Amino acid sequence: MSLTSPHNLHLPVMLDESLEALNVTAGGLFIDATFGLGGHSEGILEAAPQNRVIGFDRDAEAIALAYQRLNRFGERFEAIHTDYRQIKKVLLEKGIGAVQGIIADLGVSSYQFDTPERGFSFRFTEDSPLDMRMDRTEPDTAADFVNSLSEAELADLIFAYGEERAARRIAHRIVQARAKAPLTTTKQLADVVVAAIHQKGHWKIHPATKTFQALRIAVNHELEELPQFVADAIDLLEVGGRLVVITFHSLEDRLIKQALKFQSGHCVCPPQLPDCRCGTARRVELLTSKPAQPRESELLANPRARSAKLRVCQKLQPVTRTC
Repeated sequence: MSLTSPHNLHLPVMLDESLEALNVTAGGLFIDATFGLGGHSEGILEAAPQNRVIGFDRDAEAIALAYQRLNRFGERFEAIHTDYRQIKKVLLEKGIGAVQGIIADLGVSSYQFDTPERGFSFRFTEDSPLDMRMDRTEPDTAADFVNSLSEAELADLIFAYGEERAARRIAHRIVQARAKAPLTTTKQLADVVVAAIHQKGHWKIHPATKTFQALRIAVNHELEELPQFVADAIDLLEVGGRLVVITFHSLEDRLIKQALKFQSGHCVCPPQLPDCRCGTARRVELLTSKPAQPRESELLANPRARSAKLRVCQKLQPVTRTC
């Protein structure tokens, strides 16, 4: 197996739990909305010979590697290079109105983290470009954000998307550093963050982790339209079909939790309103009252799964609005 084999590069997170939640043994058409290197898709296709998968991904390089893994399934698998938020539009254009199940693993793939030239990680000693684009056809890189935003905009971004309490100090140091020369590598940025936080030595969690997370979210618009994606995915499910979403940080998990709660008929209006105005309707049943998390055995094999949370809902027969 080559070093570029998708089997070497990717361990699908919570695979067994995902396949059970999707009820893949029943057979049907499934959507892997963020198929990456194809681990979850492979599991679905192996579960039953009648299963088919349409996979969506923004990363053209990941698609090419995924086909190495999935070409043995022939026409049962199809990959589409586009953002997962486009699934409803694309499927309707294909004349597909209902599917058995949809899975969205919202994490960054190990391939992206472990490829220095993609610029997602500060682990590499070489001059990795400060990129972070999941889709490298998009114009704006992390370096563009770091070197063009104002100090206030950088501070707001790092605080909002990284939940970093030292956001203002970090933003100030970034502006000071780029005044001498643009920040163009992951190491340059990581060093600036370490200097801003005044932490030296070895860390359990690197001081730049939250800043890198914030930039990655901003570069890839990761939180935009997540509630709309949930609504679109539910529209596409046949009655009894299931949506599985795996999140990796509190910001996206909170959005998914709220979106699923709304779709299950819970009012999300401010409590001070005298009556409900949000228009919620009970379209799904929540099958996970609390999110499922990886088993200890998986964490030993794949420590990157430690922050994963899995939520599941099942589509119900259409009903009238609850309020």
